[in-house]
Amino acid sequence: MALKASELNVGDVYEKEIVNNLTRTQIVQYAGASGDYNPVHTDELYTREIAGYPTVFAHGMLSMGMTGAMLTDYVGDGRLTKYGVRFTAQVWPGDTLTATATVTAIRDEEGGNGQVVDLDVSTRNSEGVEVVKGSATARIDA
Repeated sequence: MALKASELNVGDVYEKEIVNNLTRTQIVQYAGASGDYNPVHTDELYTREIAGYPTVFAHGMLSMGMTGAMLTDYVGDGRLTKYGVRFTAQVWPGDTLTATATVTAIRDEEGGNGQVVDLDVSTRNSEGVEVVKGSATARIDA
């Protein structure tokens, strides 16, 4: 069901667990799907001994994509008009991530084409560390 401006308030929060116990297999599958085979995501020995990290870690775009799926679950498919994030911390195998979208504004779309909702977006791991921070805008019904 599509979001409606009449049912939203600034400060409303939507929260969803987007992955529980991220696996190395999921990270490698994403490498295959994206074509990003950087060894820090797939090669344990390289990551520890050459790059200096404790283990492989997920692609930033994997956490962005999972966060984006939370957004489309909330606002509806085809309604996002803007979405951008910063990657603020690594996502490790075993992490559980929860994403939130907080309504910051409900306004008329430029050009008089209806209404939009502006959202602050955040994804945190189970220790509360923010791994993705960003914003989004979506078309909504009146």
